[in-house]
Amino acid sequence: MRSSLAVVAPQAAELTVYFYAILFARYPEVRNLFPDNMDVQRDRLLRGLLRIIDLVDDVDNLVAFCSRLGRDHRKFGTMDAHYPAVGECLLAALARYAGPAWDEEIATAWTRSYAVAAHVMMAAAADDVRLRPATWEAQIINHAYRGHGIAEITVRPDLPYPFVAGQYASMETPWHPRAWRHYSPCHPPRSDGTLTFHVRAVPDGPVSSALVYHATPGHTVRLGPPQGDMTLASAGDRDLVCVAGGTGLAPIRALLEEAALHEMRRYVDLFVGARTAEELYGLDDMLRMAQRHHWLTVRASVSHQEIPGQQGTLPQVLREFGPWDRHEAFLCGPPVMVTTAVDTLLRQGTPRAHIHHDPIDTPVLTAPLTHPRTSLENAPL
Repeated sequence: MRSSLAVVAPQAAELTVYFYAILFARYPEVRNLFPDNMDVQRDRLLRGLLRIIDLVDDVDNLVAFCSRLGRDHRKFGTMDAHYPAVGECLLAALARYAGPAWDEEIATAWTRSYAVAAHVMMAAAADDVRLRPATWEAQIINHAYRGHGIAEITVRPDLPYPFVAGQYASMETPWHPRAWRHYSPCHPPRSDGTLTFHVRAVPDGPVSSALVYHATPGHTVRLGPPQGDMTLASAGDRDLVCVAGGTGLAPIRALLEEAALHEMRRYVDLFVGARTAEELYGLDDMLRMAQRHHWLTVRASVSHQEIPGQQGTLPQVLREFGPWDRHEAFLCGPPVMVTTAVDTLLRQGTPRAHIHHDPIDTPVLTAPLTHPRTSLENAPL
């Protein structure tokens, strides 16, 4: 299977276009499961295949990965009957682009492996049905624009939304159906069930731009189930170092509010960074929190402006105040910042198991599993 995928890899873009073309031609009813713009979806198919192949001889993690896919696919409306259609078209696309390298032995291996993966996904989805809804309808009840392309959006789900501080939710908007994006509540669970998200409009980001500039109270969004393991439960009894860039402060703030609610007896060093002082979103709230709680120290830095105080990127400032080898680390922000900060911590002796951050890019494809070989930094995607 790995050798056959290596053969088609140079033609990956053409293969995925062909796969979706024959899938929609043979089974037009599945087209409504996918977004109008298929560019991102084609890339996700290839990365999903790559990860399945990487795990093909690691049964426990293969089952864990396929189970996660099965549960996540519920929000798209995926039914058991869709899996044979996808398998048929996937094998047809692989056979076409593998050419002479595709023989009966390889076809049999792919057929069996896809059948196992599909069975695990369907079983996980069936189990999930008994535990929770596939999605939650949530009405926007407050929308506050905070400048610099950032809005605070509060929603009220139609049913209780069971999440833990530090987790994130996938969100679909009415303006871009079937295009899901991930945002973190900026607080622990509330008694009234509402959720507040910090959303930054990113360049060429139609979903985030719609949420920031077009959404108003009364609009309805859909939420997928909560995900993520960046929670205080993973911190043991160690002191914490937290690093937040931009709206990445949201889940970090939720963790700190949770710690305050439970009167945590550990010290926390929080680093907040941005390009300019004006973009240090949420810093004042964190400074006020530090005045109320002696265990919290807050430091801010900017990387593209000459001002009094700390200057440089967050990883640079983090390195200056380290080492952090005895701390539990929580990171959230732009991907480059997170990966560089992880490298800084590792170089200073922080064990990898003590470094926590949300998956970069598509969580369902890139979230770490249980085996060290499949951690985010080592994943082949």
